[in-house]
Amino acid sequence: MANRTQNQQTSIFTAIARTLLVLLIAIALVFNPIAAPAWAIDYGKRNLVENDFSGQDLTDSIFDHANLRGSNFSNAKLQGVRFFAANLESANFEGADLTGADLESARLVRANFTNAILVGAFATNTLFNGAIIDGADFTDVLLRPDTEKKLCEIARGTNPVTGRNTRDTLNCF
Repeated sequence: MANRTQNQQTSIFTAIARTLLVLLIAIALVFNPIAAPAWAIDYGKRNLVENDFSGQDLTDSIFDHANLRGSNFSNAKLQGVRFFAANLESANFEGADLTGADLESARLVRANFTNAILVGAFATNTLFNGAIIDGADFTDVLLRPDTEKKLCEIARGTNPVTGRNTRDTLNCF
């Protein structure tokens, strides 16, 4: 009888231990976006001033109308991300992959795009005043002609990933 009680207690303990392990794994996946698979998240209309998104996979996430002033997106995977009308003043996109991103009507004043990849991004009606674009790849980015001209005045460097010269990707002549 004592042996049976001991076996039941062991079974209960094992079940509790397994449940706790599953919960810990689930919590780790939810709160550690680097280990978790990429899920598109809607951050639209949120105040995210000076948030650190560096190194994260934010593929297809939405930041429409969000206040992201001073936020860090360095080395982040931002493919297909929407930043429509977002305030990205002084944001850091150094080394970020913004392939196919929507930057329409975004405020990118003094943003850092050093070595960023913006291939195929949409950026008409976007403010790049004071932006740093050294080594950025603007291949096939939709820009207004006046914005393209301003960016050509400061364009320099070669993107270390794509090997493309920034001035060439902006069609500067």
